[in-house]
Amino acid sequence: MSASSKPPVVSIDAAFDSGNIEVLGIDGATARLAIRKDHQSDFFQWFHFRVAAPAGREVTLKITGLGKSAYPDGWPDYRACVSEDREVWGRAATNWARDADGGTLTITHTLSTGLAWFAYFAPYSMERHHDLVAEAAGCEGVDYRRLGTSLDGQPIDCLELGDGDTQVWLYARQHPGETMAEWWMEGALAMLTDVADPVARVLRQKCRLHLIPNANPDGSRRGHLRTNAAGVNLNREWATPSPERSPEVVAIRDAMDASGVHFAMDVHGDEAIPAVFLAGFEGIPSWSEAQGEGYRRYRAILERRSPDFQTQLGYPTAGRGKANLTMSTNQLAERFATSHGCVSMTLEMPFKDFAALPDPVQGWSPERSRLLARECLAALAEWLEA
Repeated sequence: MSASSKPPVVSIDAAFDSGNIEVLGIDGATARLAIRKDHQSDFFQWFHFRVAAPAGREVTLKITGLGKSAYPDGWPDYRACVSEDREVWGRAATNWARDADGGTLTITHTLSTGLAWFAYFAPYSMERHHDLVAEAAGCEGVDYRRLGTSLDGQPIDCLELGDGDTQVWLYARQHPGETMAEWWMEGALAMLTDVADPVARVLRQKCRLHLIPNANPDGSRRGHLRTNAAGVNLNREWATPSPERSPEVVAIRDAMDASGVHFAMDVHGDEAIPAVFLAGFEGIPSWSEAQGEGYRRYRAILERRSPDFQTQLGYPTAGRGKANLTMSTNQLAERFATSHGCVSMTLEMPFKDFAALPDPVQGWSPERSRLLARECLAALAEWLEA
Protein backbone atom coordinates (compact mmCIF):
# COMPACT_ATOMS: atom_id res chain seq x y z
CA MET A 1 0.00 0.00 0.00
CA SER A 2 1.43 3.39 -0.97
CA ALA A 3 1.73 6.20 1.53
CA SER A 4 -1.12 8.07 -0.17
CA SER A 5 -3.55 5.15 -0.42
CA LYS A 6 -6.15 4.31 2.20
CA PRO A 7 -7.00 0.93 3.73
CA PRO A 8 -9.87 -0.68 1.81
CA VAL A 9 -13.28 -0.39 3.45
CA VAL A 10 -15.10 -2.26 0.69
CA SER A 11 -14.90 -5.79 -0.65
CA ILE A 12 -16.14 -6.88 -4.07
CA ASP A 13 -17.24 -10.33 -5.23
CA ALA A 14 -18.48 -11.75 -8.53
CA ALA A 15 -17.93 -15.51 -8.17
CA PHE A 16 -21.61 -16.37 -8.61
CA ASP A 17 -24.19 -17.03 -11.32
CA SER A 18 -23.78 -14.36 -14.06
CA GLY A 19 -21.11 -12.54 -12.05
CA ASN A 20 -18.59 -10.51 -14.00
CA ILE A 21 -16.02 -8.01 -12.72
CA GLU A 22 -12.28 -7.82 -12.16
CA VAL A 23 -10.93 -5.81 -9.22
CA LEU A 24 -7.87 -3.81 -10.29
CA GLY A 25 -7.47 -2.00 -6.99
CA ILE A 26 -9.26 -0.59 -3.95
CA ASP A 27 -8.31 2.65 -2.21
CA GLY A 28 -10.50 3.31 0.81
CA ALA A 29 -14.08 3.34 -0.48
CA THR A 30 -13.04 3.74 -4.14
CA ALA A 31 -12.57 0.71 -6.39
CA ARG A 32 -11.00 0.55 -9.84
CA LEU A 33 -12.59 -2.25 -11.87
CA ALA A 34 -12.71 -3.85 -15.33
CA ILE A 35 -15.17 -6.13 -17.10
CA ARG A 36 -14.04 -9.62 -18.10
CA LYS A 37 -14.46 -10.51 -21.77
CA ASP A 38 -16.81 -13.27 -22.87
CA HIS A 39 -14.89 -16.56 -23.02
CA GLN A 40 -12.96 -16.93 -26.31
CA SER A 41 -14.39 -13.62 -27.50
CA ASP A 42 -13.63 -9.90 -27.53
CA PHE A 43 -17.18 -8.94 -26.46
CA PHE A 44 -17.56 -7.30 -23.07
CA GLN A 45 -20.21 -5.02 -21.58
CA TRP A 46 -22.15 -7.06 -19.01
CA PHE A 47 -21.17 -6.60 -15.37
CA HIS A 48 -22.67 -8.01 -12.18
CA PHE A 49 -20.99 -7.89 -8.78
CA ARG A 50 -21.59 -7.49 -5.06
CA VAL A 51 -20.15 -4.77 -2.83
CA ALA A 52 -19.81 -5.05 0.93
CA ALA A 53 -19.18 -1.84 2.89
CA PRO A 54 -20.27 -0.28 6.18
CA ALA A 55 -23.89 0.86 6.19
CA GLY A 56 -24.13 4.57 5.45
CA ARG A 57 -20.83 4.64 3.57
CA GLU A 58 -20.70 6.07 0.06
CA VAL A 59 -18.71 3.90 -2.35
CA THR A 60 -17.22 4.95 -5.67
CA LEU A 61 -16.87 2.27 -8.34
CA LYS A 62 -14.84 3.09 -11.45
CA ILE A 63 -15.25 0.58 -14.29
CA THR A 64 -12.36 1.30 -16.66
CA GLY A 65 -11.33 0.44 -20.22
CA LEU A 66 -14.85 0.74 -21.62
CA GLY A 67 -13.80 2.57 -24.77
CA LYS A 68 -13.09 -0.90 -26.21
CA SER A 69 -16.30 -2.49 -24.96
CA ALA A 70 -18.74 -4.03 -27.40
CA TYR A 71 -20.92 -0.90 -27.58
CA PRO A 72 -19.16 2.26 -26.31
CA ASP A 73 -22.22 4.30 -27.36
CA GLY A 74 -24.14 2.42 -24.68
CA TRP A 75 -22.43 4.32 -21.84
CA PRO A 76 -23.49 7.98 -22.36
CA ASP A 77 -26.72 8.67 -20.42
CA TYR A 78 -26.62 5.16 -18.93
CA ARG A 79 -27.19 4.59 -15.18
CA ALA A 80 -26.08 1.36 -13.50
CA CYS A 81 -28.63 -0.92 -11.85
CA VAL A 82 -28.38 -1.39 -8.09
CA SER A 83 -30.25 -3.44 -5.49
CA GLU A 84 -29.78 -4.11 -1.79
CA ASP A 85 -32.30 -6.97 -1.63
CA ARG A 86 -31.89 -8.50 -5.14
CA GLU A 87 -35.64 -8.08 -5.66
CA VAL A 88 -36.16 -4.39 -6.44
CA TRP A 89 -33.62 -2.83 -8.80
CA GLY A 90 -33.16 0.92 -9.04
CA ARG A 91 -30.57 3.09 -10.74
CA ALA A 92 -27.42 4.48 -9.17
CA ALA A 93 -25.77 7.83 -9.79
CA THR A 94 -23.53 7.19 -12.78
CA ASN A 95 -21.10 9.29 -14.81
CA TRP A 96 -19.42 8.44 -18.12
CA ALA A 97 -15.98 9.87 -18.96
CA ARG A 98 -14.85 8.78 -22.43
CA ASP A 99 -11.27 10.01 -22.03
CA ALA A 100 -10.59 8.80 -18.49
CA ASP A 101 -8.56 5.57 -18.12
CA GLY A 102 -9.63 4.20 -21.50
CA GLY A 103 -13.26 5.16 -20.93
CA THR A 104 -14.57 5.06 -17.36
CA LEU A 105 -18.02 4.57 -15.90
CA THR A 106 -18.13 5.96 -12.35
CA ILE A 107 -20.90 4.69 -10.08
CA THR A 108 -21.54 6.21 -6.66
CA HIS A 109 -23.90 4.77 -4.09
CA THR A 110 -24.46 5.02 -0.35
CA LEU A 111 -25.26 1.65 1.17
CA SER A 112 -28.20 1.60 3.57
CA THR A 113 -27.27 -1.92 4.64
CA GLY A 114 -23.88 -3.60 4.43
CA LEU A 115 -24.41 -5.07 0.95
CA ALA A 116 -25.38 -3.91 -2.53
CA TRP A 117 -25.43 -5.61 -5.92
CA PHE A 118 -24.64 -3.76 -9.14
CA ALA A 119 -25.38 -4.94 -12.68
CA TYR A 120 -25.67 -3.74 -16.27
CA PHE A 121 -29.35 -4.64 -16.05
CA ALA A 122 -31.37 -6.45 -13.39
CA PRO A 123 -29.97 -10.02 -13.53
CA TYR A 124 -32.14 -13.03 -14.31
CA SER A 125 -30.43 -15.95 -12.60
CA MET A 126 -30.45 -19.55 -13.76
CA GLU A 127 -32.10 -20.42 -10.44
CA ARG A 128 -34.96 -18.04 -11.24
CA HIS A 129 -35.07 -19.49 -14.76
CA HIS A 130 -35.60 -22.99 -13.36
CA ASP A 131 -38.30 -21.67 -11.02
CA LEU A 132 -40.01 -20.04 -14.01
CA VAL A 133 -39.89 -23.25 -16.06
CA ALA A 134 -41.10 -25.39 -13.16
CA GLU A 135 -44.03 -23.10 -12.39
CA ALA A 136 -45.12 -22.81 -16.01
CA ALA A 137 -44.73 -26.55 -16.68
CA GLY A 138 -47.07 -27.24 -13.77
CA CYS A 139 -49.87 -25.11 -15.21
CA GLU A 140 -52.91 -26.61 -16.89
CA GLY A 141 -52.47 -27.16 -20.62
CA VAL A 142 -48.70 -26.54 -20.69
CA ASP A 143 -46.34 -29.10 -22.21
CA TYR A 144 -42.63 -29.05 -21.40
CA ARG A 145 -40.03 -30.02 -24.02
CA ARG A 146 -36.28 -30.33 -23.64
CA LEU A 147 -35.16 -29.38 -27.12
CA GLY A 148 -31.50 -30.27 -26.56
CA THR A 149 -28.52 -29.23 -24.51
CA SER A 150 -25.94 -26.46 -24.57
CA LEU A 151 -22.19 -26.93 -24.83
CA ASP A 152 -21.98 -26.94 -21.03
CA GLY A 153 -24.75 -29.56 -20.87
CA GLN A 154 -27.59 -27.30 -19.75
CA PRO A 155 -31.10 -27.96 -21.10
CA ILE A 156 -32.70 -25.81 -23.77
CA ASP A 157 -36.14 -25.46 -22.22
CA CYS A 158 -39.31 -24.97 -24.25
CA LEU A 159 -42.85 -24.49 -22.93
CA GLU A 160 -45.75 -25.13 -25.28
CA LEU A 161 -49.47 -24.48 -25.00
CA GLY A 162 -52.53 -23.82 -27.10
CA ASP A 163 -54.72 -25.85 -29.44
CA GLY A 164 -54.74 -23.70 -32.56
CA ASP A 165 -53.13 -24.12 -35.95
CA THR A 166 -51.07 -20.90 -36.00
CA GLN A 167 -47.50 -21.74 -34.97
CA VAL A 168 -46.07 -18.95 -32.77
CA TRP A 169 -42.47 -19.04 -31.55
CA LEU A 170 -41.23 -16.64 -28.86
CA TYR A 171 -37.59 -16.96 -27.79
CA ALA A 172 -35.23 -14.91 -25.66
CA ARG A 173 -31.65 -14.39 -24.48
CA GLN A 174 -29.73 -15.52 -27.51
CA HIS A 175 -27.52 -12.74 -26.14
CA PRO A 176 -27.33 -13.69 -22.46
CA GLY A 177 -26.50 -10.26 -21.05
CA GLU A 178 -29.82 -8.94 -22.38
CA THR A 179 -31.65 -10.06 -19.26
CA MET A 180 -34.69 -7.86 -19.89
CA ALA A 181 -35.59 -10.49 -22.48
CA GLU A 182 -36.22 -13.16 -19.85
CA TRP A 183 -38.09 -10.70 -17.64
CA TRP A 184 -40.30 -10.21 -20.74
CA MET A 185 -40.71 -13.99 -20.95
CA GLU A 186 -41.77 -14.11 -17.31
CA GLY A 187 -44.54 -11.66 -18.10
CA ALA A 188 -45.56 -13.58 -21.21
CA LEU A 189 -45.81 -16.90 -19.38
CA ALA A 190 -47.72 -15.36 -16.48
CA MET A 191 -50.32 -14.05 -18.91
CA LEU A 192 -50.58 -17.12 -21.11
CA THR A 193 -50.99 -19.51 -18.17
CA ASP A 194 -53.68 -17.38 -16.50
CA VAL A 195 -56.90 -19.30 -17.19
CA ALA A 196 -58.95 -16.18 -16.41
CA ASP A 197 -57.16 -13.93 -18.91
CA PRO A 198 -59.38 -13.39 -21.98
CA VAL A 199 -56.52 -12.50 -24.33
CA ALA A 200 -54.65 -15.62 -23.28
CA ARG A 201 -57.77 -17.71 -23.94
CA VAL A 202 -58.01 -16.28 -27.46
CA LEU A 203 -54.35 -17.01 -28.15
CA ARG A 204 -54.59 -20.55 -26.78
CA GLN A 205 -57.60 -21.21 -29.01
CA LYS A 206 -56.00 -19.86 -32.18
CA CYS A 207 -52.33 -20.75 -31.72
CA ARG A 208 -49.84 -23.36 -30.72
CA LEU A 209 -47.38 -21.25 -28.74
CA HIS A 210 -43.76 -22.29 -28.20
CA LEU A 211 -41.76 -20.25 -25.65
CA ILE A 212 -38.01 -20.54 -25.05
CA PRO A 213 -37.21 -18.32 -22.04
CA ASN A 214 -33.42 -18.68 -22.34
CA ALA A 215 -31.74 -19.79 -25.56
CA ASN A 216 -28.23 -19.33 -24.14
CA PRO A 217 -28.01 -20.72 -20.60
CA ASP A 218 -24.23 -21.14 -20.73
CA GLY A 219 -23.57 -17.50 -21.51
CA SER A 220 -26.09 -16.52 -18.85
CA ARG A 221 -24.39 -18.49 -16.10
CA ARG A 222 -20.88 -17.47 -17.21
CA GLY A 223 -21.67 -13.75 -17.09
CA HIS A 224 -21.34 -13.18 -20.84
CA LEU A 225 -22.76 -10.29 -22.80
CA ARG A 226 -23.28 -11.85 -26.20
CA THR A 227 -21.91 -15.38 -26.64
CA ASN A 228 -22.21 -19.01 -25.59
CA ALA A 229 -19.57 -21.20 -23.90
CA ALA A 230 -17.47 -21.28 -27.10
CA GLY A 231 -17.51 -17.51 -27.60
CA VAL A 232 -20.06 -17.84 -30.44
CA ASN A 233 -22.74 -15.23 -31.11
CA LEU A 234 -25.80 -17.46 -31.51
CA ASN A 235 -27.68 -14.84 -33.52
CA ARG A 236 -25.11 -15.20 -36.29
CA GLU A 237 -25.46 -19.00 -36.53
CA TRP A 238 -28.93 -19.49 -38.01
CA ALA A 239 -27.88 -20.18 -41.61
CA THR A 240 -25.51 -23.08 -40.82
CA PRO A 241 -25.52 -23.94 -37.10
CA SER A 242 -23.35 -26.82 -35.92
CA PRO A 243 -23.32 -29.10 -32.86
CA GLU A 244 -19.71 -28.09 -32.23
CA ARG A 245 -20.28 -24.32 -32.19
CA SER A 246 -23.97 -23.71 -31.63
CA PRO A 247 -25.97 -26.75 -30.48
CA GLU A 248 -28.49 -24.34 -28.96
CA VAL A 249 -29.47 -23.05 -32.42
CA VAL A 250 -29.44 -26.55 -33.90
CA ALA A 251 -31.95 -27.70 -31.27
CA ILE A 252 -34.24 -24.68 -31.65
CA ARG A 253 -34.16 -24.54 -35.45
CA ASP A 254 -34.84 -28.29 -35.75
CA ALA A 255 -37.91 -27.91 -33.53
CA MET A 256 -39.10 -24.98 -35.64
CA ASP A 257 -38.62 -27.01 -38.82
CA ALA A 258 -40.79 -29.75 -37.34
CA SER A 259 -43.69 -27.44 -36.46
CA GLY A 260 -43.36 -24.68 -39.03
CA VAL A 261 -43.47 -20.99 -38.07
CA HIS A 262 -46.24 -18.49 -38.84
CA PHE A 263 -45.16 -15.80 -36.34
CA ALA A 264 -41.87 -15.42 -34.47
CA MET A 265 -40.47 -12.88 -32.03
CA ASP A 266 -36.82 -12.88 -30.94
CA VAL A 267 -36.58 -10.86 -27.70
CA HIS A 268 -33.48 -8.73 -27.08
CA GLY A 269 -32.07 -5.62 -25.44
CA ASP A 270 -30.21 -2.76 -27.13
CA GLU A 271 -27.27 -1.03 -25.46
CA ALA A 272 -27.39 2.36 -27.15
CA ILE A 273 -30.90 3.27 -28.33
CA PRO A 274 -33.12 4.63 -25.51
CA ALA A 275 -36.34 3.15 -26.82
CA VAL A 276 -38.37 0.01 -27.41
CA PHE A 277 -38.58 -0.91 -31.09
CA LEU A 278 -38.94 -3.75 -33.57
CA ALA A 279 -36.57 -4.86 -36.33
CA GLY A 280 -38.06 -6.76 -39.25
CA PHE A 281 -36.87 -8.91 -42.13
CA GLU A 282 -36.69 -6.44 -44.99
CA GLY A 283 -34.20 -7.57 -47.61
CA ILE A 284 -34.78 -11.33 -47.50
CA PRO A 285 -34.59 -12.95 -50.97
CA SER A 286 -38.19 -14.22 -50.81
CA TRP A 287 -39.66 -10.95 -49.54
CA SER A 288 -43.33 -10.52 -50.38
CA GLU A 289 -45.63 -7.57 -49.84
CA ALA A 290 -48.00 -9.84 -47.94
CA GLN A 291 -45.27 -10.70 -45.42
CA GLY A 292 -44.19 -7.07 -45.20
CA GLU A 293 -47.74 -5.90 -44.63
CA GLY A 294 -48.15 -8.46 -41.85
CA TYR A 295 -45.09 -7.08 -40.08
CA ARG A 296 -46.10 -3.44 -40.56
CA ARG A 297 -49.63 -4.15 -39.30
CA TYR A 298 -48.36 -5.84 -36.13
CA ARG A 299 -45.98 -2.95 -35.46
CA ALA A 300 -48.81 -0.43 -35.90
CA ILE A 301 -51.08 -2.34 -33.52
CA LEU A 302 -48.38 -2.48 -30.84
CA GLU A 303 -47.63 1.23 -31.23
CA ARG A 304 -51.31 2.06 -30.77
CA ARG A 305 -51.63 -0.21 -27.75
CA SER A 306 -48.51 0.66 -25.73
CA PRO A 307 -46.99 4.03 -24.79
CA ASP A 308 -43.80 2.03 -24.11
CA PHE A 309 -43.36 1.28 -27.82
CA GLN A 310 -42.43 3.56 -30.73
CA THR A 311 -41.40 3.41 -34.38
CA GLN A 312 -39.23 6.52 -34.86
CA LEU A 313 -36.00 5.07 -33.46
CA GLY A 314 -34.53 1.74 -34.51
CA TYR A 315 -32.13 0.00 -36.88
CA PRO A 316 -31.64 0.78 -40.58
CA THR A 317 -33.46 -1.63 -42.89
CA ALA A 318 -31.57 -3.85 -45.34
CA GLY A 319 -31.88 -3.29 -49.07
CA ARG A 320 -33.52 -5.81 -51.35
CA GLY A 321 -31.68 -9.14 -51.20
CA LYS A 322 -29.24 -7.80 -48.58
CA ALA A 323 -30.71 -9.35 -45.42
CA ASN A 324 -28.26 -11.20 -43.16
CA LEU A 325 -29.62 -14.76 -43.15
CA THR A 326 -27.36 -15.80 -40.27
CA MET A 327 -29.72 -13.82 -37.99
CA SER A 328 -32.79 -15.64 -36.75
CA THR A 329 -35.43 -13.08 -37.73
CA ASN A 330 -34.26 -13.02 -41.34
CA GLN A 331 -33.62 -16.76 -41.51
CA LEU A 332 -37.10 -17.65 -40.25
CA ALA A 333 -38.90 -15.19 -42.52
CA GLU A 334 -36.97 -16.62 -45.49
CA ARG A 335 -37.12 -20.26 -44.40
CA PHE A 336 -40.89 -20.26 -43.88
CA ALA A 337 -41.87 -17.62 -46.44
CA THR A 338 -43.50 -19.97 -48.94
CA SER A 339 -44.84 -22.64 -46.60
CA HIS A 340 -46.22 -20.40 -43.84
CA GLY A 341 -45.95 -16.76 -44.93
CA CYS A 342 -43.87 -16.29 -41.81
CA VAL A 343 -43.85 -12.89 -40.11
CA SER A 344 -40.83 -12.68 -37.83
CA MET A 345 -39.30 -9.82 -35.90
CA THR A 346 -36.77 -8.83 -33.26
CA LEU A 347 -38.04 -6.93 -30.22
CA GLU A 348 -35.48 -4.61 -28.66
CA MET A 349 -35.75 -3.04 -25.18
CA PRO A 350 -33.29 -0.49 -23.77
CA PHE A 351 -30.55 -0.94 -21.20
CA LYS A 352 -30.89 2.79 -20.51
CA ASP A 353 -34.44 4.07 -20.28
CA PHE A 354 -37.26 4.77 -22.69
CA ALA A 355 -36.40 8.42 -23.35
CA ALA A 356 -39.96 9.29 -24.43
CA LEU A 357 -41.41 8.03 -21.12
CA PRO A 358 -38.56 8.03 -18.57
CA ASP A 359 -38.62 6.57 -15.08
CA PRO A 360 -36.07 8.45 -12.93
CA VAL A 361 -36.03 5.76 -10.24
CA GLN A 362 -35.75 2.51 -12.22
CA GLY A 363 -35.20 3.43 -15.85
CA TRP A 364 -36.25 0.55 -18.07
CA SER A 365 -36.94 -2.25 -15.61
CA PRO A 366 -38.03 -5.86 -15.09
CA GLU A 367 -41.50 -4.57 -14.26
CA ARG A 368 -41.84 -2.69 -17.55
CA SER A 369 -40.42 -5.65 -19.47
CA ARG A 370 -43.09 -7.94 -18.00
CA LEU A 371 -45.85 -5.44 -18.78
CA LEU A 372 -44.59 -4.99 -22.35
CA ALA A 373 -44.92 -8.75 -22.89
CA ARG A 374 -48.63 -8.51 -22.11
CA GLU A 375 -49.05 -5.74 -24.68
CA CYS A 376 -47.09 -7.70 -27.29
CA LEU A 377 -49.37 -10.71 -26.79
CA ALA A 378 -52.51 -8.57 -26.83
CA ALA A 379 -51.27 -7.05 -30.09
CA LEU A 380 -50.77 -10.57 -31.47
CA ALA A 381 -54.36 -11.51 -30.57
CA GLU A 382 -55.64 -8.43 -32.39
CA TRP A 383 -53.32 -9.09 -35.36
CA LEU A 384 -54.77 -12.60 -35.73
CA GLU A 385 -58.30 -11.23 -36.15
CA ALA A 386 -57.57 -9.93 -39.65
